[in-house]
Amino acid sequence: MGLLVVGSIALDSVATPFGETADAPGGSAVFFSAAGAILHNPVQVVGVVGSDYPWDALRQLEARGVDLTGVERAPGESFRWKARYSYDLASRETLETRLGVFAAFRPRLPERFRSARYVFLGNIDPELQLGVLDQVRDPALVACDTMNYWIHSKKDLLLELLRHIDILMVNDSEARELSGDWNIYRAAQWILSRGPTMTVIKQGEHGALLVEAQSVFKVPAYPLQEVFDPTGAGDAFAGGFMGYLAKTGDRSPANLRRAMVYGAAMGSFAVEKFGIQGFEGVTLADVRARVRGFKELVHFEVEP
Repeated sequence: MGLLVVGSIALDSVATPFGETADAPGGSAVFFSAAGAILHNPVQVVGVVGSDYPWDALRQLEARGVDLTGVERAPGESFRWKARYSYDLASRETLETRLGVFAAFRPRLPERFRSARYVFLGNIDPELQLGVLDQVRDPALVACDTMNYWIHSKKDLLLELLRHIDILMVNDSEARELSGDWNIYRAAQWILSRGPTMTVIKQGEHGALLVEAQSVFKVPAYPLQEVFDPTGAGDAFAGGFMGYLAKTGDRSPANLRRAMVYGAAMGSFAVEKFGIQGFEGVTLADVRARVRGFKELVHFEVEP
């Protein structure tokens, strides 16, 4: 079933205590599609790059099953983002943000993208996210991401968007800011009361929560001995989650839980190297092996 992502395509410069990279392919659409294409292809991408973007880097994604037909090439500078992480990788300082051509981005879906059944709206202006939904004919599942900036500056539009989506994916601080409630479980129920049938709350090194009206499922983070760069891990999680659902076409409670584990697996590959290098050479068999590792991590028998 068709899997569509609309979001940013950037050039990231990231420094951590363990190394650094400059002008590496990044952005929500790039991390999502790099992860999602391993589980389901093609992943249809809508975004914009400037005339200075290294197109060969995107061609590598194309070779993995990513459809770049919806990527617009506009004259001007590409979106650039620069940041430095602390030693524990839990906090970061944004050093520079240059929107370039992304500032004037207005998503236009190619005709054949409009029939996508699974849609992920990356972290962009909620007005643009609503505009994408106007172009999609009959999606089976719509998930979206947002951030503190939109929560503060365009909350009314964001609340309108919630009425039209199935899943909101946010981190715990964003869930608290959106709802005004410090308790993450009450915050999740507040979100559900505004329209979505479920919410996924990303908790970084502590894993992620899937919250529905009557149930909660927790997936831990995969235990890794080497972590280099957490940039894009949340979008990689979304790519794995949505990619698995699109591949299986199954929204049963059991399959949604499996999708959470596949999402966590893809997020774990993302952080092992800088940028999207963590996905290089990763096969479906590698992903399934890591998913089995999650089962061993959390499975136990209740005493008689």
